[in-house]
Amino acid sequence: MLDVRRLRVLSEVAAQGSFSAAGHALTLTQSAVSQHIAALEREVGQALVERGTRPIQLTDAGYALTRHATGIFARLDGAEQELEELAGRRHGRLRFGSFPTALGTFVPAAFSRFRQRHPEVALLVVDDHLQRLVPRLEAGELDLALIYEHDALPDVAARDLVRVPLLADPFKVVLPARHRLARRRALELEELAGETWIGGGPTSAWYRIVRDACASAGFTPQARFTTDDSVAVQALVAAELGIGVIPGLALTRPLPKVAVRPLPPDGPTRRISAARPRDAYHGPAVGAMVEALEHAAREIAPP
Repeated sequence: MLDVRRLRVLSEVAAQGSFSAAGHALTLTQSAVSQHIAALEREVGQALVERGTRPIQLTDAGYALTRHATGIFARLDGAEQELEELAGRRHGRLRFGSFPTALGTFVPAAFSRFRQRHPEVALLVVDDHLQRLVPRLEAGELDLALIYEHDALPDVAARDLVRVPLLADPFKVVLPARHRLARRRALELEELAGETWIGGGPTSAWYRIVRDACASAGFTPQARFTTDDSVAVQALVAAELGIGVIPGLALTRPLPKVAVRPLPPDGPTRRISAARPRDAYHGPAVGAMVEALEHAAREIAPP
């Protein structure tokens, strides 16, 4: 079995870039750090660091081990927090993750409601995109996170998470205000087939939903500009560089010179929920935050 202390030393070497800096961070001598790494390499039977490089680089085996170590440390930290809470020696803590468009709309109201009712709980917030939030949730780095789902994201649906549905978020079209289609009150995706598109990157979850909807409409969107920042999408549209289809939450405060138009009811829609690992500690803070999120979601999108 791998020694957790040695894994922590390896992770610190990766973070600091040298044995001496890692030793300083861990209050160990450089020699002790070197001995821990050497012992860990003997345990796994492979080299973990490339000696002689400045800063020190990890081998492929070293990268793999530190990736798993991050999840191990998160689980141990969660276990320590849970035990301390149960013993009454530590106040509650909630590590919460959200994607940007939710954090910029209804989530702050949920935080305010939560804080009023539970001022003693330490709330730690992580702002990230879905494709990184879900692994962090599974690794135990987060206690609760907002995620979204769609048929175009089967990998998200397959994750073993406890979900509480919050709201549906239909995608909308963003056009330059002087675009010929801006005079229309609503649009069909098919009408956008020949346009220059502004979309997300190859791993972007929200843009996978857009591509799937376009494929169902019989075409592939031709994206000339790629960004996962919804404000940047609007800015590029306002500059008349193309059109976009983005989640409705991103358009609660549209930029000037941008026209926003709805798609039909059967257009692309993401299902937003609060999710937590199935086997994780479900303390009072988690339940309280879920209740606050449900309340905030009803305010922004009444059933």
